[in-house]
Amino acid sequence: MTSLTLIRRIKARPSIVFDALVTAQGIAQWWGPDAGPVLVAEADARVGGRFRVRFRMLDGSEHESTGEYLEVVRPERVRMTWRWTAGGADPGESVVEMVLRPIAGGTELTFTHARLADDESARSHGEGWSGALDKLEAIFEDGAEAMS
Repeated sequence: MTSLTLIRRIKARPSIVFDALVTAQGIAQWWGPDAGPVLVAEADARVGGRFRVRFRMLDGSEHESTGEYLEVVRPERVRMTWRWTAGGADPGESVVEMVLRPIAGGTELTFTHARLADDESARSHGEGWSGALDKLEAIFEDGAEAMS
């Protein structure tokens, strides 16, 4: 098993970024690796609650993932299981953790996807998450707190 970690600095308060990570409205704005749309975003961000996200990539392919929230500490941390249910190879269940830390001018997000099957899976997921987090960062690029 292997993992990947990505760090982003986002120009919004942790509480605003947290909402973007755990609400259906927020997830719909940034999930997916490219500019393709999010087709379904469902989130019940409480321990034991579930999420489901379906998105279409620019090549027309559709992908869906689901999982269960394992830890929700507003506005500091979210940890959840993660699994492909459509459009991707299913190497089994993995774990995503997002940790928020206030910094000057906004929030530092440390994103970790752990328990990935192998290095190739970590590389592929790293590319996808990098694109998604670029979109999340761009939502707040002008310093406006879009989720408020």
